[in-house]
Amino acid sequence: MKNKLWKFIDDKGTFTSDTAHQINTLYFPLCNSAPIMSSLSPDLHGDIKTDFNSFLLEPVSRIDLSNLKSSRNFWIYINPHKVWSATGVSKEANRLEDKFNLEAGLLWQKITRQNKKIGLKAEITSFIPASDDPIELMLVDVTNISSNPIKFTPTAAIPIFGRSAHNLHDHRHVTSLLQRIEKEKFGIVVTPTLLFDESGHKKNPTSYFVFGIDEKYGPPEYIYPAQEEFTGEASDLEAPDAALKNLLPAKKNNMQGKESMAGLRFKACVLKPKQSISYIILMGITNDKSSINAIFEKFNTKAKVKEALEENKIYWQLKNSSTEVKTNDSDFDNWFRWVNIQPLLRKVFGCSYLPDFDYGKGGKGWRDLWQDCLSLILNNPGEVRSLLINNFRGVRIDGSNATIIGETLGEFIADRNNISRVWMDHGIWPLLTIHLYIHQTADLKILWEEAPYFRDHQLCRSREIDSSWEPDNGKLLKAKTKEIYESSILEHILVQNLVQFFNVGPHNHIRLEDADWNDGLDMASEFGESVAFSSMYAQNFRSLCEIIEHLQIDNITILKELTMLLDSITQDAIDYSDINAKHKLLEKYFQSTKYKVSGEKISIPKTKLISDLKKKSDWMYAHIQNNEWLKEGFFNGYYNNDKQRLEGNINGLMRMTLTGQTFPIMSGIADTEQIKTLFNNMRKYLKDDALGGFHLNTDFKEEQPNLGRAFSFVYGDKENGAFFNHMAVMLAYALYKQGFVNEGCEVINSIYKMAVDTQRSKIYPCLPEYFNAEGRGMYGYLTGSASWFILTLLTQVFGIRGQYGDLIIEPKLTAEQFKAQNTIGITTYFADKLIEVRFVNPTKKNFGNYLISKVSFNGKIIAENLKQPRFLLPRSQILALSNNINTIEITLD
Repeated sequence: MKNKLWKFIDDKGTFTSDTAHQINTLYFPLCNSAPIMSSLSPDLHGDIKTDFNSFLLEPVSRIDLSNLKSSRNFWIYINPHKVWSATGVSKEANRLEDKFNLEAGLLWQKITRQNKKIGLKAEITSFIPASDDPIELMLVDVTNISSNPIKFTPTAAIPIFGRSAHNLHDHRHVTSLLQRIEKEKFGIVVTPTLLFDESGHKKNPTSYFVFGIDEKYGPPEYIYPAQEEFTGEASDLEAPDAALKNLLPAKKNNMQGKESMAGLRFKACVLKPKQSISYIILMGITNDKSSINAIFEKFNTKAKVKEALEENKIYWQLKNSSTEVKTNDSDFDNWFRWVNIQPLLRKVFGCSYLPDFDYGKGGKGWRDLWQDCLSLILNNPGEVRSLLINNFRGVRIDGSNATIIGETLGEFIADRNNISRVWMDHGIWPLLTIHLYIHQTADLKILWEEAPYFRDHQLCRSREIDSSWEPDNGKLLKAKTKEIYESSILEHILVQNLVQFFNVGPHNHIRLEDADWNDGLDMASEFGESVAFSSMYAQNFRSLCEIIEHLQIDNITILKELTMLLDSITQDAIDYSDINAKHKLLEKYFQSTKYKVSGEKISIPKTKLISDLKKKSDWMYAHIQNNEWLKEGFFNGYYNNDKQRLEGNINGLMRMTLTGQTFPIMSGIADTEQIKTLFNNMRKYLKDDALGGFHLNTDFKEEQPNLGRAFSFVYGDKENGAFFNHMAVMLAYALYKQGFVNEGCEVINSIYKMAVDTQRSKIYPCLPEYFNAEGRGMYGYLTGSASWFILTLLTQVFGIRGQYGDLIIEPKLTAEQFKAQNTIGITTYFADKLIEVRFVNPTKKNFGNYLISKVSFNGKIIAENLKQPRFLLPRSQILALSNNINTIEITLD
């Protein structure tokens, strides 16, 4: 493993690279919470946007980073033989002699290019202010590195797209005719007349602006407002006539209705040796055109920009400080800083707006929303409470849910692409997330908070469509009284899980429907089944029993219609092995709640509710254990649309999926001996000898049209056998949870090693969605695996987690982690208190060979002569603390 792409230079995650410009697919995220969002490559390709309909720079996907000529650029003209792009985007041969360096941190980037032939060095620092101003800033510092004075003419070149991403391939020319360009003293303002939409045009409220200033001479001397004037008839942004031929703009030009350009030509400058000059380029998007000048005045000097940069660094370092690790590997500690920031990036970007995520149109997916909350709960559960409650407004009474959460609170969208479909795993994540929240906070009262149900045209888990429903009817379920029906969060959770217990396929496992976690299993909606996620629903029923047991009440009130799914309480219990009986009962429930609900609620004894849920859970555990453990030594995870088992020895070919093993382990369905056996088989069939990671599945050697599109992808990419980090991290979590620490550590280490093996991964420090068969990291920054990685590291590896509000410390650290020194630690928040937990392993023993022997709290021994695997600190003791940071030292011996 060799990391030659970048190296860390401090303990704050800052890294530097001399070769990043050689990899055209690299990009870096910038944002604030306004939000304005950018992607930035080493040569300043990328885009700037506030949402899907408002792009300042042309929208880019991964391939565009190398193919597209449009980029942020800064040209320097010395003479016809010396024309230089300070960003390296040029057809001029001069760029080949550039010496390059990149330095980047949370969240800013600086590129430095120097060219001895040209005699200049340019440093370009890019960031988005943390102040929530809707702009990206470029600070360009040009220095004379020669021994002679140099006269040059600088020109900032920013092509303005100024419209919706839809218009990239839909009426591109027509929408350019809507552009209205205004030349201002310091730059360009573009305000299209309309939002072009043939289903109904609307007045455009958005303005796009690019302003610039020379710290010595002030505003641009000349402005090129249209691309065709700046480039000439060749229309080549990598060889524009204005820059290469030193042409001035026409005194009078027809600039309206054209592709817009902010060509800002500053006054010619003479620099003596070692002398420097600075230029500020401000690029922004606003719905308040009158605010542009005021925004510019906040950043119109180098001193103001430098101050904003420092504020930006402090802001993101503070955001990132909620969980920090100090191990014996400083590279890991720094790398983890970038993993820790990813859930915050997802909160801003969702699963859109970075070059790999060109399928996104804004908003956040249902599963993503809940899993991102895992890390947010660990960092600051108080801020997450209202978000959790609001999320339940997306649950339908049939147990399905809206799949996209909009930008505003309470905004839910049935589907990104207006397709009527459901994912069978979506009911799992809300309870898993709420369970963590309750453990971290002791806030069982959240279960009694009320929320409405989502209502739209989809009925009975999308099996039927209500053709009479209109958006004007409202998107909330109503009772027969025509009032909006609201109920407890607990009822919503019960609906999501009880419906699925009866929603089974031919082998009595929960139906796959339109997919589960693996979106690529999308062609088995009629008879497909997900054994893997049936395991998680079984675990959910056990979790519900545990949570309800902790409620200090005797009775629980729920919707009358829902009680029919509690069959052992309210009617003659059905035989759970009778698939037809399950379907009949589920259909009865669907018909009773299809359009409206009664609104009537019934009180159920807590003990009876627990008994019913336990009966269902026990049946599912036994059913999977008795039917899906294969003679080959692992679990079958799926049935396809032909009702055939997916995994095992199929016609002489061994088929195995990582998903099919992960959730039987996590749920506790797999016993100790089975975990040993199946992990050995994972090493045998799924672990890659060369790269060290675990494939999502073995190579099935043929497409699977009876299961999903995933198997039509080339093997080793995306959902067909890639090293899919989300599932790999969940596997690691499951192994740690069941006490298989060395195995869990093996999986975690494989991910980290692949990430920092940059000769193969070719990525900046982050945890990408997956690594392909070549080991290249794909889909960086915006992946749910980051939240699971944080959850695993904090609650399982270091063993710091809540238990109904109290703090549990149960380390599962290996001897390897103490190899260099006998103390490692982690800093995190618990009960709104910042705590640092240090683990001292004097003899560097491995997990299983040590117990907790002594505990010190803020320098005082509070327990000693112990021999126990875990230690509990009451919440009350932590709440009483007044220190800014509190230290707990755990001695392992």
